[in-house]
Amino acid sequence: MTTPQAPRIIAGAWKGRKLTAPTGLDTRPTNTRARQAIFDILAHAPWCDLRGAKVLDVFAGTGAYGLEALSRGAASAVFFEQSPAALTALRQNITACAANARIVAGNILTAPPGDPHNLIFLDPPYAQNLIPQALTTLRTRNWLAPGALIIAEFGPGDDMETPELLAERAHGKARVKIWREDQK
Repeated sequence: MTTPQAPRIIAGAWKGRKLTAPTGLDTRPTNTRARQAIFDILAHAPWCDLRGAKVLDVFAGTGAYGLEALSRGAASAVFFEQSPAALTALRQNITACAANARIVAGNILTAPPGDPHNLIFLDPPYAQNLIPQALTTLRTRNWLAPGALIIAEFGPGDDMETPELLAERAHGKARVKIWREDQK
């Protein structure tokens, strides 16, 4: 049996930096190739500009999505995570990168009110239908800016109706969908 490789920052200011990942099966870090594919889409899409973005990394785990965005020029990030082991790894990764970031520890479904963000990553545990529930909470608690770009990873059996998709890709068992929040 091979040991999974530690996740790394792919590009930008922190390129190559290894990220601490919690042991065990409670956290499922997105593999580097899938994250690379997503950021390749974002980097070349006319509808996305990472520079200056305010990022939400929901179900953050190691923080790989948010830290990758910060490494590539995003202005700030807020990470939502509730697993104690993942929170420990996330804090270590943010400190190691000296990132402009903050953590909201706890269940996203009971998130406190926040400030609008325009780049949202959702990578929840599979088969729990958490993406629509998280989006409802983020909308009602003012975390989503009008027109926010949403990148969501759906596992087997997870799905939801989305506005017009900007991109969709399959990566192993997962499907990544990218769309814009309503402009309201």
